[in-house]
Amino acid sequence: MMGAIRPFCALLAKELRGFFASPLVYFVGAVFLALSGYYFYTNLNAFITFGFGESIVEHLWQRLYADIVRVVITVIPLVTMGVFAEEKHLGTVELLYTTPLRDFEIFAAKFLACMAVFVVIVGSTVLYPVLIYRIEPFDSSSLASVYLGLLLLIGAMVSVGIFLSSLTETQLIAAMFTYGAVLLLWNLSWNEAAVPGDLLGIVTQLCAFDHFEPFGRGVIDMKDVCYFVAIITLMGWLTMRSMESRQWRGRR
Repeated sequence: MMGAIRPFCALLAKELRGFFASPLVYFVGAVFLALSGYYFYTNLNAFITFGFGESIVEHLWQRLYADIVRVVITVIPLVTMGVFAEEKHLGTVELLYTTPLRDFEIFAAKFLACMAVFVVIVGSTVLYPVLIYRIEPFDSSSLASVYLGLLLLIGAMVSVGIFLSSLTETQLIAAMFTYGAVLLLWNLSWNEAAVPGDLLGIVTQLCAFDHFEPFGRGVIDMKDVCYFVAIITLMGWLTMRSMESRQWRGRR
């Protein structure tokens, strides 16, 4: 068992070093914090100034983290674009496939490394409710739901990015396709008037926003959890099929 775990841990450590030694991650983090801080300030200022007839502590987080998701959608392609594409471009992917690891373990190591980056970046937003709590204590139980939803949503979008990165050796192409895919997934039911009535239910079930929104209200529904887990599972399966394509081309 330990012999099987060591190569996996070695690959995971390599992926983490590659991320946190790269200036790109710190640039992404800086942009994310700047934009999320702007949304926090403007949303809080709007609630205090205009009120909207709503309780700040009950509705601020729902609006704030919906805005933060838009930033996450923007930066996820920058993190996932090189997961496989860069290794293909540099030719190191062949060395990766010679390691005593199954394709699932390779995908899992890369997925967990990407998630670690976003746990650090998104985790920094905990500062916002901490600041509010020091001024006006509130029930923080709903925040657990919000962060669970964020974690599941990011996991689903990261898995999409990893899959698309496995299809190309050009990082820019991987980034653009990932951005388009996650943006479509998030906005799928945005214009309900353009969707035929008999398809609206299906589109709503496929839209990431409709499954994330209950988390923002403090509601954890297993169907929403299963939706994000299903995307991660499907994208992981497709990534492994993409990795297997090296055998179709006569390579091991």
